[in-house]
Amino acid sequence: MSSVCDVCGKRPAVVYQAHTGRKLCRECFLNDVRARAIREIKRWRMFEEGDTLLLGLSGGKDSYVLLDILARTHDPGKIVAVSIIEGIPGYNREEDIDRLRRVARDYGVDVIVTSIREYTGHSLAEMVLRAWRRKVRVSPCTYCGISRRRILNMYARMYGARRTVTAHNLDDEVQTAVVNLLRGDRIGLIRLHPLAPPASPLIVPRVKPLRKVYEWETATYAYLMGFPMQETECMFINMAPTLRARVREALYQAETVRPGSLLRMLEALDTILAPLAVEAPRDALGRCSRCGEPTSPSRSLCKLCELLEKAGVEKPVYSHLFAGSTIKSGPTHSGGEG
Repeated sequence: MSSVCDVCGKRPAVVYQAHTGRKLCRECFLNDVRARAIREIKRWRMFEEGDTLLLGLSGGKDSYVLLDILARTHDPGKIVAVSIIEGIPGYNREEDIDRLRRVARDYGVDVIVTSIREYTGHSLAEMVLRAWRRKVRVSPCTYCGISRRRILNMYARMYGARRTVTAHNLDDEVQTAVVNLLRGDRIGLIRLHPLAPPASPLIVPRVKPLRKVYEWETATYAYLMGFPMQETECMFINMAPTLRARVREALYQAETVRPGSLLRMLEALDTILAPLAVEAPRDALGRCSRCGEPTSPSRSLCKLCELLEKAGVEKPVYSHLFAGSTIKSGPTHSGGEG
């Protein structure tokens, strides 16, 4: 791409941004992504200056981008980063964690490294294989997502964080919204909105500054910044395709035909769901009889305990290691559109 940047009119363009139809130079592209993330933070008052933040870092492109933007806009001394080793053969590599730690340290952020095995007593692969042997065909992504959210929330409480910050991008958000619609999960759809309060005082509110940034943009951002790219792919992606994977392909086709579709969809959902999110109940969840963590009032066990029990794990490590422990719960403040 040899033309001049459409924004500054000076530097050579290196990126074509399909949803705006603009050709951007490196500096203007990076500034555009940063500006969108900062705009979302301010629009929904995701956090305030001086807040302690729990940052989830996977070591993937999205998490490096979030680390860079967050460290530029928030005191690094107020950021506690946690990286979770899932326990997937060929996927979790020691060198990836070492690189993540080095990059984070350059920003003044220390990374706590933990694992699903440390929390439950079993790696993700072990849990999935145990479940499959018992003819329980639950997606590995379900085990992974629930475990990761639980661990991040636990550390957020331990460190008194006011927010858990994750690197979910625009693609992730729209896929989740469509999956909730297809499943008829009205509550899940409303809870996706930035204004939705936590459904339990034990849940530290989760915010997503990259929710209006495309995945291709985070990949391009990471490349232009020289961040290390994770080259291996999770073995379960093609082995056990999910509804989300099928939704992803359909959305990508729509985006190809009409660039900007995902962004317009999420903007529309933000507007439609805002009044419903504000009115969502704060204390809608009960407590798990096994581990004490939040669960639906209709369930005696939380979803993680239930999934592990189906896999033949009735006494996960966390049920006696963390249940009943003194956990500091950070104060919360309601968001609002600025």
